[in-house]
Amino acid sequence: MARSSKKQGSADSVLDPDAAADLANAGRFKQIRMVAGLVNRTNPRALPIVAASGLGTLAVLVVIGLLTGLAPLLIPLGVLLGLLVAMILFGRFAQGAQYAAIEGQPGAAAAVLQSMRGNWTVTPAIAANRNMDVIHRAVGRPGVVLVGEGSPSGVASLLAAEKKRVARVAYEVPIFDYQVGNGEGQVPVSKIQRKLMRLPRNLKPDAISDLNHRLKALQPSLQVPKGPMPRNLRQPKMPRPKMR
Repeated sequence: MARSSKKQGSADSVLDPDAAADLANAGRFKQIRMVAGLVNRTNPRALPIVAASGLGTLAVLVVIGLLTGLAPLLIPLGVLLGLLVAMILFGRFAQGAQYAAIEGQPGAAAAVLQSMRGNWTVTPAIAANRNMDVIHRAVGRPGVVLVGEGSPSGVASLLAAEKKRVARVAYEVPIFDYQVGNGEGQVPVSKIQRKLMRLPRNLKPDAISDLNHRLKALQPSLQVPKGPMPRNLRQPKMPRPKMR
């Protein structure tokens, strides 16, 4: 899992606090039921598709087994393959439901970055302006990745300024930048993780540690927003169960 900066507080779930607590403390089957409920609310056709795909796989192998006389072998195989197909489809629908639950919320990009697997160090909100446009930073094998969310014009200027700041300490290290959104030239929040995982591996682990040490010298470039600061501002978290 990606590591977030120690200075950042723990992210709260986008689910209702009581529901999030129930999910964390629930047993495995209860977790599955709760995730299935989230999937069903997001896409009512998802669960019937999962069930039909699993049963369809089983039915095909049962028919083949009866026709070929290999039923004792193919029926158990059909049960296993049917469960596997259903689990794969359920996982994909669950992931889509997770992204749908946080899309459009402030901090959604940071939540996705912090859920990445691998040797990533994620620092949310390293730069922001008075319009609450925000830049997050992720450091990993590809180099430095800056991800902005907010209005396209505001994020573009923030990204340009932050790239210059990072370049002063990240000598000859590749710096990538992306805007999260559904507009032209932007990356949807559901695809930003895949985008980063496909970047080339440019740095070795020792170089990543040295780069993180140098980046710590950079002070966050945050501008105080106009008007009173919002209370209880929460960063969403990927609503996935902690499987035991």
